[in-house]
Amino acid sequence: MSLPLEKKALHVPELGELATVLQDGLKSHFASVSVSVVDCPDLTQQPFTLAAPGLCGSPRAVDVGGIPNIHPLPKLEKIYDMEKVAELADVPGAFMIGAGAGPYKHVGVNSELMPNLIASTNARERNSETYDMRLDTESGKPILEKCASAECALMVNLYCSEGKPGKVLEVKASKRTGESDFVAAMRKVIQAKYGDKAVGLGGTFLIDRGKAWLHVMPDFCPTPITNLKEVEAWLKFFEFDAPIVCLSVFYSYDPGLDLRIEHTHCFSHHGAGGHYHYDTTPEDVVYRGYFHPAEWVYRVDRPTEKWVPKDK
Repeated sequence: MSLPLEKKALHVPELGELATVLQDGLKSHFASVSVSVVDCPDLTQQPFTLAAPGLCGSPRAVDVGGIPNIHPLPKLEKIYDMEKVAELADVPGAFMIGAGAGPYKHVGVNSELMPNLIASTNARERNSETYDMRLDTESGKPILEKCASAECALMVNLYCSEGKPGKVLEVKASKRTGESDFVAAMRKVIQAKYGDKAVGLGGTFLIDRGKAWLHVMPDFCPTPITNLKEVEAWLKFFEFDAPIVCLSVFYSYDPGLDLRIEHTHCFSHHGAGGHYHYDTTPEDVVYRGYFHPAEWVYRVDRPTEKWVPKDK
């Protein structure tokens, strides 16, 4: 894979310091907050069912492709092999989780992808718990399925590591009182503390109670999408019940790489899945997440053009 590659070191605060920052800051967003440094639980177990037990070891954030590959018209030639992306991120055979567009050639249509795999080129070591969420072409109903392919299309945001156990941030929050969703609230709190020192976090969180608003991309639009109203009309939105497992990568600040500042996709064991927007039951919602800061951000195949909505 010969792709343009850029990388920058991220600011990596000590875990205890980050826990204090989030504990204090999230009180403005949730009625109940508890943030601490803990030994990562075995994430291969229920309810998370990730492909590796932990988030530690050579932590990296990787941003591949981007929105300009989707709008105004999809660049269908943009197919990415996540096993090769792991090599580009200097963690061959990495444990990878995150959010991207599904491999339409494998799935059959455009879809939401929930990467969750050990991206080893050795078939004996490869382990994938990846899901994709697509819309049935006849009924329009969402269908969540396991995805055996290690490819994605158009764009993907990944947290990569060796998948080892170790110390992580445990973030618990319930009864949302602010306007921001769980990820945006964390990102804004960290940004307020560190300013232009870019901090990147990746991990997983559970919506343990309540409902969430998610979208699923339909098949590719044959006409150009040029503004946000057209995006809203094209996407299909669903309200899903907890429990929902979310895979997330976010940054407090973009250090000049045209990063997608936050991206979270979700799956469940009862058919819910897609791109996370926010919870719809702020009084009842309960979140529990495990996160680790990335040491580096790798920008792979940054689009040379930008998609700027005409109505923005």
